[in-house]
Amino acid sequence: MNTYQYITLRERPELKDTAAGWFCEKWGVPKEAYLECMEDYLNEKTEYGWYLCLDGDKIVCGMGIIENDFHERKDLFPNICAVYTEEEYRKQGIAGKLLDNAVEDMREKGITPIYLVTDHTGFYERYGWEFFCMVQGSDPELSRMYVHY
Repeated sequence: MNTYQYITLRERPELKDTAAGWFCEKWGVPKEAYLECMEDYLNEKTEYGWYLCLDGDKIVCGMGIIENDFHERKDLFPNICAVYTEEEYRKQGIAGKLLDNAVEDMREKGITPIYLVTDHTGFYERYGWEFFCMVQGSDPELSRMYVHY
């Protein structure tokens, strides 16, 4: 039985550079963009956080919360972004637990609802997310937007 550690970046700020590099590698977004958002969170300029699951010192799953995740609906915020689980760690409920942690963290801070954009169907619904609408993102095709109240 694996014991994973679910943390916010504020709990382990020394992981900032490693986490930014990890997200950059997974999503191709410049590391500097992640670092800027993480700095704002660590310096308490925003409560929109960064959440990680660690296996020892290895990041195996992560996600963030940002104002807008590259879609035209600027009125629908904040957004879960950059959800990723390493392939060998999938199908263990890790991302679901991290999603639940992020939603609860925001709820405790009075930030609700939360949105996310995805092309996945079936996964987010298992964790209380509801389909909200279709949105235009950075791709030519419309993407699914979900909400969690």
